[in-house]
Amino acid sequence: MMVLDIWRNASPKRKRIYSVIVVFALSVIITLVGSLVPVDAEQARQISEKLNQTLATARESEMLMQYIFGNNFFICLIMFIPVVGPIFGFFVLFSTGAAASAIAAAQGFPPILALIALVITPVFWLEYAAYSTSMAASVWLFRRILQGRGRNEFRNTCLFITLCAVLLAIGAVVETALITLAT
Repeated sequence: MMVLDIWRNASPKRKRIYSVIVVFALSVIITLVGSLVPVDAEQARQISEKLNQTLATARESEMLMQYIFGNNFFICLIMFIPVVGPIFGFFVLFSTGAAASAIAAAQGFPPILALIALVITPVFWLEYAAYSTSMAASVWLFRRILQGRGRNEFRNTCLFITLCAVLLAIGAVVETALITLAT
């Protein structure tokens, strides 16, 4: 098969890039599926209110950017855990789609508009790049541990953790600015 030939002929660096791209595509698909889950009006209202309360509390304490970064980085760190990380990550991304759909429903918008609004922001691309990198790195770490080369891969994992922290920090700054502009 052509796909297997592309994989076999690729350098290790290129294989990592392919891995991140595949995980990114799966992440978007899983978020889309989550956004298609029907949510009743009361549940949508509760989800929307809870999010608004959380944002208001973080804003009042002038810790919104730190809250966003801390929450996203903690989630991302869990995604680095071999085997468990990608399962957890895909659950979180499914839930993100469902929450976006619920918030849209609570505000009287079609769920697809919420997903489009999410995808057109730079925050989406920064966060999903970090999450995809972490889940792909988790798979690589697990594979290398099974091969007895986990110590070498752990160094790569540390580099990817740093990269994800930078992406998520930039994302937190942008998201805070967008929230501040919107209110």
